Parts: sequence; C-alpha cells; structure tokens
Amino acid sequence: MMETNYHNPVLLKESVDGLNILENGIYVDVTFGGGGHSKEILRRLGSGGVLFAFDQDEEALKNVIADDRFTLINENFRYIKQFLKFYGIRKVDGILADFGVSSHQFDKAERGFSTRFDADLDMRMSSRNKKSAYEVINSYAYDDLRNILFRYGDLRRADAMAKTIIEHRIKEPVKTTADLKMVLKEYLPKFRENKILAQVYQAIRIEVNQELVAIEEFLLQTPEIMDKGGRLSLISYHSLEDRLVKRFIRAGSFSSEPEKDFYGNINVPFKKVGGLIVPSAAEISKNSRARSARLRIAERI
Repeated sequence: MMETNYHNPVLLKESVDGLNILENGIYVDVTFGGGGHSKEILRRLGSGGVLFAFDQDEEALKNVIADDRFTLINENFRYIKQFLKFYGIRKVDGILADFGVSSHQFDKAERGFSTRFDADLDMRMSSRNKKSAYEVINSYAYDDLRNILFRYGDLRRADAMAKTIIEHRIKEPVKTTADLKMVLKEYLPKFRENKILAQVYQAIRIEVNQELVAIEEFLLQTPEIMDKGGRLSLISYHSLEDRLVKRFIRAGSFSSEPEKDFYGNINVPFKKVGGLIVPSAAEISKNSRARSARLRIAERI
C-alpha cells in the first residue's frame, strides 16, 4: 500500500517530461522513495512499457506500486547495471534520479537526518550500511574529519570543529545529535545556527552514505545501458551533486575537459537538452524543500 505524505516529488512534471517517454519503453527511477515520480512515469507508459525502480532504504518497500509493469529493487543505484542485467535488461530508454534525502527520511526523528530532532547519530540511508554518523564522529582521524567538514559541508572553521570534536570524544563519545550540537556550540552563533548545523549534517551524511561516490559510479554506467536517444533526467540539491551532473553531461567524465579523439573531435556520450530547470515559486511555496532543486536533462547520442 502506498504511504501518503512519504515524499512530495520535486519538479514532477518537468522531470518526467524530460524523459520524453516512449509508450512501450523501458525506464528506471533510481530514487523511488514514496513513488511519486514512478507513478507519473507509469501513468504515461503503455501496456508494453516497463519501469524498474531502485531504493536502498528498506522503508521505501512499504510504498511498492501494484502494477505488473513495475519492479522495485531494494539496492543502491550505484549497482544499476548489475541488477538490470539480472533482470535481463541491457538497454533502457530513460533514467530519472532525484538525489538527496527524502522528506520521509528527514521527518523520521530516529534516523538522525534532521537538525530539528534529538536522535542517535545515525544518518544511514540503509540499515545494511555498517557505517553510521556515530562512527564518523567518534573514530575518524583529525585530517579525515576536517576534510569531510570542509569538502562536503563548505565549513570555513572545519579545522577547529574537527579539533573540538576530537578533544571532546577523548573524554566521552558523542552519541546523539544533541551531543554534537553541544560540542560545536561555540561555532553556532544564534543568527546562523541552523545554517551551519545543516552544513555539518550534510557533510557527515554524505560521508556516511558515500553519496558523491555513488553518483559518480551510477553516472559512469549510464552510457552503456542507455539506448540511443534515451534520456537522463537528474535532480540535484546542492552544488556538489550538481557539479558532478553538469560535468558528466558536458564531458562524459568528471575531469575538467571532454575527451577528444585523434583528430581533436569531442567525444561525449550525452548532449544536454535545454537549460537548467528550477522549481516555480508556486511549487516552492507548497514544498519548501524544493527551493534548492536543480534539474538537468541529457540525451544519449
């Protein structure tokens, strides 16, 4: 049975329009969540169409869609090629990704994703992940902790924060989100407390779930599994994600320049379709979490 209010799909029409759906095509929603995007894809597919969806979060299984054309795979999208091959699928006509944390994950206090609640330091998108936020905060060396806070959280005082965390955990472990907030209180001025805490949480969450590595691995597989003319429809929520998407569409890799053949011709697997798409003011007013969403669309050449 589909849970209600699990997650409001962001840029729903725009992202599914971007797939340019073929009635009998094969599509993949690699971030199923509450199933909002998947339901819209299925609505546009004909009887011969097929939709596969991925979600590593076991709780997403509660939202499985009862439709013979639909298959939900409880795995990380970084394994897309492996699992599609298991189901006999070698080429698809479109892939949709809505990166980041779902509303449901943010709203479940015990998951530890939100700065609004006190909870154990967890932040795992899958309970099968052996590394939680607790391990990152309480066992990472100073250099690693500092680098995570700086690179993934863009925190100017990452060095001092890392030092403070380590000095505290020598005396006692940092067990909860409230503990972490208390440890870092000197870096949280009242007028910027929520913003800085959100940056800290983002940095730790990205490390726990290896989010950027997973996005890179996923994107690098898409040229092989995408049929000519197939579409990527990719929604990002912060500059680290969007930078990877933009570079990949432009260059087919994550280096600064596109690859060239012997004659100097640029050789890339995708071409961008249209420009950057952002939510309307009306959508943001209904769903504040949409405000940072960025949609990019690309077509297999």
